[in-house]
Amino acid sequence: MTVAADQGAVGAGGDGSGRLAALLISPTLLVIGLVVGFPVLAAVRESLFEEGQSLDPQGFVVEGERFVGLSVYADILAGERAPAFYGALWNTTFFTVVTVVIETVLGVAMALVMHRAFRGRGVVRASILVPWAIPTAVSALLWRWIFQSGGVADQIIGSDVLWTTEGFQAKVAVIIADTWKTAPFVGLLVLAGLQLIPGEVHEAARVDGATAWQRFWRVTLPLVKPVLLVAVLFRLLDVLRMFDLPFVLVGPRKESVRTLSMLAYDEATNLRYGAAAAYATVLFLYVAVVAYVFVRLLGADILGRLREPSGREAAG
Repeated sequence: MTVAADQGAVGAGGDGSGRLAALLISPTLLVIGLVVGFPVLAAVRESLFEEGQSLDPQGFVVEGERFVGLSVYADILAGERAPAFYGALWNTTFFTVVTVVIETVLGVAMALVMHRAFRGRGVVRASILVPWAIPTAVSALLWRWIFQSGGVADQIIGSDVLWTTEGFQAKVAVIIADTWKTAPFVGLLVLAGLQLIPGEVHEAARVDGATAWQRFWRVTLPLVKPVLLVAVLFRLLDVLRMFDLPFVLVGPRKESVRTLSMLAYDEATNLRYGAAAAYATVLFLYVAVVAYVFVRLLGADILGRLREPSGREAAG
């Protein structure tokens, strides 16, 4: 009972460590609140108002902003903007699922290759990481040249495909370009995890008669799983906000590759700031929900709640 009481006092910050921790992280929380919290609240407020000319109940023209409540969100979900919204939502989700799966597989393969000891390993590592170091807009222009009519891609497949026009082929072009650029990012993080695995672990598995596949599936993958999941989470959050690659590679206002970020940009450029803010808010909620569900499915406590000690631990 005494041990349990002491643990409860420590957990409640009885020794002052809780206050010290709060004091130390308060500057960071303040910066996050200003950089993240304020823009989000500003976007939410902007989505609830509409600017322009309107008529009051007496029929007079009124200029300026007026409160419209959730009418913009209703229009997005079930009104005139619904087809564009659901199309962009589908494209965003499709790109996220497909690219993250492909990049994870290729990234793990790259990491395994870069981890092996062979002559010229440094050159291979550098060459694999070059695509990730290239700015996204530059790589999009490069792939736009590759996918142009009669370009390198058409010559390889022996057919003339209009990659940068409306159609499923535009989605394929974006997936190929994004995979080429960001799969090395996953490989780099997984490589860092592989280098932390002691060689004795693989040697013990080899002595026990495990095959190469069994060593990878039962030894390497479980040990590198935390790093791999972090890489996947980063890529999920990044692809959900995809904008510059399809915008430069295929072009603006192309329904085949239009994402939620591009849809918000289109509304903003047409001076419909309320709708743009609403799209941005919905995208923010979508990203937050995906991140929360992903972390919760992994068994992590992202809220940082203190777990009560079990009866056995308290008795100890």
